[in-house]
Amino acid sequence: MKAKKGEWVKIHSIVLRPEERAPQVPEDTKKVPLETWVKGFLTEEASLGDIVTVKTYTGRLVEGTLVEIAPTFKHSFGENVPELLQIGIQLREILFGGDDNE
Repeated sequence: MKAKKGEWVKIHSIVLRPEERAPQVPEDTKKVPLETWVKGFLTEEASLGDIVTVKTYTGRLVEGTLVEIAPTFKHSFGENVPELLQIGIQLREILFGGDDNE
C-alpha cells in the first residue's frame, strides 16, 4: 500500500539495541531493544515497510519504518461496569438528599 507525501502515518524505530541499554536497567529490560512509534506527516511518497522520514506536530523530523497509514486511536476505557453506573446516583443521594433537593 502506498502513502502519499503529507499523509498522516505511524513509523517504528529502534532507539537502542539490547547491548546499548544502560547497565542499571533491570535484566529483563536489557534483553530487548528500546523501541519507539511516532506519528507524523510523511515527507515523501512511500510504501509500508519503507524507511521514511516524518514531520511531527512539533516540527521534529524523525526517521523510521513505515508501519501504518492514517493511524487511529484504538484504545477504550474497557467494558461497561454496571456498579459504576450507580455511583452518580448514590453520590447525589449522599451529598444532596436525592431528587427531592434538585
